[in-house]
Amino acid sequence: MTARWPDPDRAIIGRYVASLDLRSTKSRACYAQVLHGLQDVAERYEALDQEVLLVWLRESAVRRAPSTLLHRTRIVDRFFERLAEIGAIQRNPVSALRDECNIKQCMPIWRALASRNPEEALAELHQPRPFGSVLGEMMAEHVAMMRRRGYKYTSQPQLLLRFDRFLQLHPGPEAEPLSAMIDRWAKTNGTLNHAEECEKLARVFAKILRHRDPSIPMRRPDPRPRKEASKQWRTPHIYSPADVRRMLEIARNYPSPGAPLRPQSMYTMLLLAYCAGLRRGELARLDLGDVDLHAGTITIRQTKFFKTRILPLPGSVVVELRAYIDARWRAGGSQDTRSGLFWHERGDGHYTPEMITWLLTDVIRRAGLKPLRGKAGPRVHDLRHSMVVNRILEWYRTGNNPQDRLPFLATYLGHRDINSTLVYITVTQELLHYANDRFRAIGAQCLSLGQEAQP
Repeated sequence: MTARWPDPDRAIIGRYVASLDLRSTKSRACYAQVLHGLQDVAERYEALDQEVLLVWLRESAVRRAPSTLLHRTRIVDRFFERLAEIGAIQRNPVSALRDECNIKQCMPIWRALASRNPEEALAELHQPRPFGSVLGEMMAEHVAMMRRRGYKYTSQPQLLLRFDRFLQLHPGPEAEPLSAMIDRWAKTNGTLNHAEECEKLARVFAKILRHRDPSIPMRRPDPRPRKEASKQWRTPHIYSPADVRRMLEIARNYPSPGAPLRPQSMYTMLLLAYCAGLRRGELARLDLGDVDLHAGTITIRQTKFFKTRILPLPGSVVVELRAYIDARWRAGGSQDTRSGLFWHERGDGHYTPEMITWLLTDVIRRAGLKPLRGKAGPRVHDLRHSMVVNRILEWYRTGNNPQDRLPFLATYLGHRDINSTLVYITVTQELLHYANDRFRAIGAQCLSLGQEAQP
């Protein structure tokens, strides 16, 4: 039977700190000091609740500088998670406050508790309950039904949740028709993107209503909001081979003293994003067992539309992958085939898609290709666009007909057909030059023959 916490002999803290495999004596002492201070407070109370957290924060602020609060709360968060996993506490008190406020992050909870008026700060954090509006039940049923049918259905629920939040924060009159609710939401934001969102929402609700009552006539989509919004889309940035080499060099030398494997992880991420055209989510989902160094392939599992594909890699990329896996092993990475290929020491060992985007975007900024702040400039996803354009340029240079090879490229990228691949073909001056040369060599002769045939 698992011991309860706080335990009189404080063995749980000792075992927990030992299990973290901290590299320095100073780190182990820091963790132990923070957790023993927490237990000193917890032992004075019968229940592990908000009051314990408040007292611990108050006493910690007296003993230590406020600048260390962030680090100490992270230590406590991880400790509470472990206690909840082994059943040493009935419930994680920070998670309980997160659930009450309907938020996902711990740090806003700690900041609210450390404020002058914790109750008021927690009240300001409170978010509406998901699908808690007058239409919430209908929307939740629709999402559940679509997922039972085998659809991933990820973007539409996010749209429905934003609308649901609006309805909870800005309730309208009783018996308000759905069209009036959508119109009210449309007036909250005058951007073209929001107008497109409102049209998407109307289409989703038309589907929901027809599922509930098939006799309802189909709604004709309005293409105008999407066309207007598409006019402001950015043209993808096509990285030159020199740009890619510069980014790879920056990634390899990325400053990361706390995580020595990270520079090589970022280097390999960039390499696969460019050479194999992988999406950020595909990079994040790669497991160690998905790499076959003997065959020179990687397996990309369950991507868009639940497709799985096996990609052959150039020999130079396989060499770099082998070097990364060796470095990963020396760094202590898990050798379980189900562990993340891009491994790190914290959490479940996987990089999230968001973290990959943040890291690679920082490399792009350091390469001088993107402003130091903001969303302007090249994106990580533009590496996939660049892979397509540069591959077609290579086909032109070697005398191959790109039209014949597009179906293979579509399969490699994980597309259902070449129409999806055509979206990635950005017409650059160099690509236009090669296309013109090919037309003069082949197409112009056909036109000449046609003119000679005329009487």
